[in-house]
Amino acid sequence: MLSIILPAYNEKQNMERTAVTLSGILDKENIPFELVFVSDGSTDGTYEEVCRLAGQDKRIRGAEFSRNFGKEAAIFAGLELALGEACIVMDCDLQHPPEVIPEMYRYWQEGFEVVEGIKKSRGKESVFHGMFAGMFYGIMSRMMKMDMRSSSDFKLLDRKVVNVLLGLGERNTFFRALSFWAGFRSVKVEYEVQERAFGSSKWSFKGLIRYAVSNVTSFSTIPLQLVTVMGIVSILFSAVLAVQTLVKYMMGTAVEGFTTVILLILIIGGFIMISLGIIGHYLARIYEEVKGRPRYIIRRTVGGDHEE
Repeated sequence: MLSIILPAYNEKQNMERTAVTLSGILDKENIPFELVFVSDGSTDGTYEEVCRLAGQDKRIRGAEFSRNFGKEAAIFAGLELALGEACIVMDCDLQHPPEVIPEMYRYWQEGFEVVEGIKKSRGKESVFHGMFAGMFYGIMSRMMKMDMRSSSDFKLLDRKVVNVLLGLGERNTFFRALSFWAGFRSVKVEYEVQERAFGSSKWSFKGLIRYAVSNVTSFSTIPLQLVTVMGIVSILFSAVLAVQTLVKYMMGTAVEGFTTVILLILIIGGFIMISLGIIGHYLARIYEEVKGRPRYIIRRTVGGDHEE
């Protein structure tokens, strides 16, 4: 059976269209399936709509978080609830085209354990957003030594891969990078990003920045290494100024004003504050991990053998 995991945040308008479209395609291809919707603390009646759909089709299941925990948590909740031998994660607004699913499923039947959905293009988005996304994934690609510039959450995972990801102890996760990290036999499938039929993206620029910083620091220690680099640059800069000052002193030329001192203090002070910020962020991540709180809290579920 194929489990399709659909994280949702205030996506009530898209629920029925998504369920009907996916069911039609999978029934036509004779693929046994279940749809697992995870409402990430939605406030627009998304979960109630999932309950209605589950009452009409027993292959539809759902869960609702006690509050908004984020998309990463919703993905992992869906993976834990899924019963299929293979799982596909995709957006419930159908920007990930469901027509690609049969191709991904056939690759899985051929023995591939990870089928990565790769974007041919990013669809319609602002130039600024595209530049920021390109820069972020460029940095992540260099850190991971893998090309993630066209990656997405749209992917199929074999049950053994799902079990590996669920067995990870970390609370702060980056799903699309973890599938690369886990390895296994993989293949790529290209797709075109579709336009949303209803609503708009829930990502704000501030949210994207927070998401980027969180994922970079959860998957790499390079920012910590930058602290050392800034320290070396500061020492070299100070050494150059020290030599310049000594030369002028030996030549009997006084250092003019406080410009050099002020610049030196500002540069070193800036490096120190940035370094403290980076170290503080990693300490905060360690603090969150040490507490051992769950990634999410499920308030209630619907579908399957029981309803809570």
